Amino acid sequence: MALTLTDLTAPQGYEQLVLAEDPDAGLRALICLHSTALGPAAGGCRMWPYASDAEAIADVTRLARGMTYKNAMADLGLGGGKAVIIGDARSDKTPRMMQAFGRAVDALGGRYWTAEDVGISPEDMAHAAAETRFAVGLSDASGDPSPWTAEGVFRCLKVGARHVFGTDDLTGRRVLVQGLGHVGRSLAEKLAAAGARLMVTDIHAAALDDATARLGATVGDPDQVFDQQMDIFAPCALGGVLTDTTAQALTAQLVCGAANNQLASDGVAQRLAERGIAYMPDYVVNAGGIISVASEIHGKPDAWRLERLTGIAGRVDQMLTLARQTGRPTSDVADEMVQTMLSGRRAA
Repeated sequence: MALTLTDLTAPQGYEQLVLAEDPDAGLRALICLHSTALGPAAGGCRMWPYASDAEAIADVTRLARGMTYKNAMADLGLGGGKAVIIGDARSDKTPRMMQAFGRAVDALGGRYWTAEDVGISPEDMAHAAAETRFAVGLSDASGDPSPWTAEGVFRCLKVGARHVFGTDDLTGRRVLVQGLGHVGRSLAEKLAAAGARLMVTDIHAAALDDATARLGATVGDPDQVFDQQMDIFAPCALGGVLTDTTAQALTAQLVCGAANNQLASDGVAQRLAERGIAYMPDYVVNAGGIISVASEIHGKPDAWRLERLTGIAGRVDQMLTLARQTGRPTSDVADEMVQTMLSGRRAA
């Protein structure tokens, strides 16, 4: 059977939701375009063994909306989109599947640019790129975006520290990094070099051993993260870690990490604000990766990436200042900044 694309009913406020299927290649994927108001939609492709189509749709729509906000705040001239491939990346993924996915992306005619995300490597994306020019994040181009993501988070964390502690000097600050994947490990390295008292948690013993040996980190129990005394919490693992319960238990005064969708519900931001904890919205601070990808889309040099990273830090400074002046949660302020950007473009 050949590749088929079926338009599904997109949620209100979304532009398009497509089901892409190629049974012979083992492909069953969803591509969601949230907004192209600021440019073609851009966002990574993740592969995950979703329990149902409904679960996959919930994930891809949530992530696509997040990419609209992330790309707008980073001033990338791009809209927001996302793709998910339903399956186990460790056992189901094949070059043929990724090629079929590339054809699905190509069929959208440049309205969506894809790149790697969870479960998808630059090598996988190269197979997709054989079938479309709208696949980026390739090893011979912008490459692994993780170091850029970590650099952006680190810069924003220092801005947050200046607002919260009166200085961006991290010497002696107790910083807990939750999750030592590519981004978390790189962030931990930057924090250790800056003199922070580094604490780390991860489910993989090898990652913890490396952090203690190379960075002098203290290892914490992954199940007792919120029992630890810390100044700064850097969630870099899965989303949803900040709930009403954990927000109440958190000892940190600043939250700044790379994980997507850190808030389990909208009300958590208010809980953090009520406790005087400065929360740095993840879609703002973790945009370094998509900045790297955008440089490939636009054909821009490293200097362009660095300029955008500097811009993110500036917007974080503005966001924190407005939040303090108005007493509103930082996430509300950031969302309002994005809506102003989107409305301005639509009006034009």
